[in-house]
Amino acid sequence: MKNKKVLFWSLTVALAGFLFGFDTVVISGADQSLQELWNRGDVFHGFVIMGSALWGTVIGAIFGNIPTDKLGRKKTLLWIGIFYFVSALGSALATGPWMFAALRFLGGIGVGASTIAAPAYVSEIAPPKDRGKLVALYQFNIVFGILIAFISNYLLSGIETNGWRWMIGVEAIPAFIYTIMVLTVPRSPRWLLTVKNDRAAAAQTLQLIAPESDVEEEINNILSDHDTAEKTETIFIKKYRFPLSLAFLIAFFNQLSGINALLYYAPRIFELAGLEASAALLSSVGIGITNLLFTLLGITLIDRLGRKQLMYIGSFGYIVSLSLVALAFTLGWKGMAVPIFLFIFIAAHAVGQGAVIWVFISEIFPNHLRASGQSFGSGTHWVLAAIIPSVVPVLFTTIGAAPVFGFFAFMMFLQLLFVWKIMPETKGVSLEDLTKQLTKK
Repeated sequence: MKNKKVLFWSLTVALAGFLFGFDTVVISGADQSLQELWNRGDVFHGFVIMGSALWGTVIGAIFGNIPTDKLGRKKTLLWIGIFYFVSALGSALATGPWMFAALRFLGGIGVGASTIAAPAYVSEIAPPKDRGKLVALYQFNIVFGILIAFISNYLLSGIETNGWRWMIGVEAIPAFIYTIMVLTVPRSPRWLLTVKNDRAAAAQTLQLIAPESDVEEEINNILSDHDTAEKTETIFIKKYRFPLSLAFLIAFFNQLSGINALLYYAPRIFELAGLEASAALLSSVGIGITNLLFTLLGITLIDRLGRKQLMYIGSFGYIVSLSLVALAFTLGWKGMAVPIFLFIFIAAHAVGQGAVIWVFISEIFPNHLRASGQSFGSGTHWVLAAIIPSVVPVLFTTIGAAPVFGFFAFMMFLQLLFVWKIMPETKGVSLEDLTKQLTKK
């Protein structure tokens, strides 16, 4: 990466992903403590206590395109940091389940909006040859946040009284740091041109991004693509049916792998497999480490092998690992069998869907509809991410873990067919050229 400024800005914005990962998983350490404290049944615990942040994420994802377009990518990212900070501090101090749920809901809005604003911003400042790895830094920070949350939960698990408050409240520290850092990034040049019509400000940022390039030519290319677009059109017209279908399907299969269910209930799943509570928490840390290492591998390969090849690798890994987990629960294998199979599952996810999803969705829509397209893809992702973990405690109690993991394995076979027959390759192509290719289809 030649331009250190672009790398720094991408890393700064990607810290929204760190808070996303931390916020999503930190609740897993507090899961059973919260159920004991506010015990109103599995349904209340799943949908209100554990699911409140995810329902907030749905709202943030569905409506996050509005501030991302109106206020701009940068201001939206700044508000996301404020939401994370208030949510972390407030949740830790909550005096009842509804107050806790409301403040977790606020943090969830930040998570959902970040899945639109952060990838959109980075994709719009990144050169085509580096776009995959730079946008994938967001995913890397998600899994880094997940790992730190697992480690934090493990280290704080020894606090006997109100340990869950410390687990959740510690997120306020990185949230504050991120909010200050995001003030240093410039506004997106494509947003400045296509929304604010500020050619001078866009030229300044483009000059910083690519000092050796012809800035006027780049501006003319962006404006030419924008000027040919019908400003009143939406992502739901026939012209954009193909990219819309791609966004829906990649988000749909991401959650039907069971990834969020595993991350939310990792300690509980490991205890079902026969591990003691402390060993279950430690195994959760192993999941975080595996996720981080294989996400790094995915980032390294995404601009070399391409998005589609990584999805092939991930799909095969999903099918094998989830089938083995289902078999282990069916046959009653105890000990380390289930953790090992789930480590394989996490590795497959990190290299495939984990590395690809936010990059791919940020690439396939035209400039003037990018935020709306990402909102649709992210909204699909988070509606399912809210529903699936919310029903998992009930499903584990009623039908058992084996059928649940067997279903996830079958869905990953369907994902493999999607990658083979439908998914296009997007690596190394400019955003404007991708628009032309995908709308032709």
